[in-house]
Amino acid sequence: MMSLPDIETLLVAGNDARIALDPAGLNKYGCPPRPDPELLAFGSSTASVVSRLGYAAAARLRERLLDRTDTMGSAWQRIREELLAELSGLNVRLAFAQSGTDAHALAVEQLSGSKKLAVVMVNESETGSGVRAAMSVHRLAISSVSLRDEAGIPRPPEEIDADAVAMVETAVTSGHHVLLILADQSKTGMIAPGISCAISLCQRHPQDVSVLVDACQFRIAPSTLRAYLKQDFMVAITGSKFFTGPAFSAALMLPPRYVKEAIEHRNPGLMLRWEAALAEHRRFRALSQNQITNIMESFAKVVRQRLEGDPRFELVPVTPMDRRPLATEAGWDMHQSIFPFLLHGRDKMPLTREETQRVYQLLNVSDIAVIGGRRCQLGQPVLIGKNLSALRLALSARLISDAVLPGGMKRLEDDVLAVLDKTAWLVDRI
Repeated sequence: MMSLPDIETLLVAGNDARIALDPAGLNKYGCPPRPDPELLAFGSSTASVVSRLGYAAAARLRERLLDRTDTMGSAWQRIREELLAELSGLNVRLAFAQSGTDAHALAVEQLSGSKKLAVVMVNESETGSGVRAAMSVHRLAISSVSLRDEAGIPRPPEEIDADAVAMVETAVTSGHHVLLILADQSKTGMIAPGISCAISLCQRHPQDVSVLVDACQFRIAPSTLRAYLKQDFMVAITGSKFFTGPAFSAALMLPPRYVKEAIEHRNPGLMLRWEAALAEHRRFRALSQNQITNIMESFAKVVRQRLEGDPRFELVPVTPMDRRPLATEAGWDMHQSIFPFLLHGRDKMPLTREETQRVYQLLNVSDIAVIGGRRCQLGQPVLIGKNLSALRLALSARLISDAVLPGGMKRLEDDVLAVLDKTAWLVDRI
């Protein structure tokens, strides 16, 4: 009879220290391997605690594997088919990976060959913290584009594109094949370099430029995903952010031009983490476009009013979503779902990076006598500009699906305001 560890051990199975549990039973992102329904969870831009729905789906798969009504091979095939279901008609391969960083490494493997490889990507403060390090292992020439100036203001898109073009042209001229990494969306919810820029570079250098879309937030509609793949762009996704599966479930989508076989990390834990993510993915995909956009618009209005009306907060500007000429329709993914903001103390000055990190940590403490001791989760602080640090409030697929239920939108608004109330209370005491 097959032997498998218990479900919570499997959900953190892997060889990466970030997924290991600390003495308090939490991973690096402050998430346990079990549902935490009392948590006010708005941290999906970093990682999420598994939902009760996802946990139950993963537990059922484990039981089917144990009693042999399912096999590892058939389970993986079903997960693969579900992720590719909305791409019918496209010849797309899918390679599973432990993390978004590993998916980037798989993309590099597709391009390894006789020609030197260079990488052009957005700066590390706006992408995964381990991506540059993972690329460096391959001894690649790496250039990065800054998305914000030293004050944290988004640079004009045309300047970002001009930098990317210059870096790509220099690398091509020096005999490199270039992997251009396009972020959709970055840590603060930006799309860069521009999609038109990426398409133009591929048209100019069809044999020397490849594009990887870093969609690891997975905040893109099926129509957007199809459009990227039709451009022959590789696309990296994860189930652990917008779709709130357990941390460390990634995949790389490959159009036909990439035929090299990828080495996949396909341990049982990765399988169960994807199974949990797909439970919420399925629920979200059942919603109508109008339901999703109405909730996103209402949520954004409440969040912006609260952040802009309190001197302790400063909403960090984000450039509007622009997927021209890729987008053929205005989908739900044209709406902002990550809201970065700075914290200001009583002296009106921004909190330091250390102080912001302290607020972030204290939000998840239950014995603080505010909002009934409720614990809260925001996205981890990210560097904004030269030395500012911003928290991120993120709307997830799970929160949107819950908001459709009777009374759900009111609960969502009350919960997000409670999180910001606790944040403000902590700011006054730092």
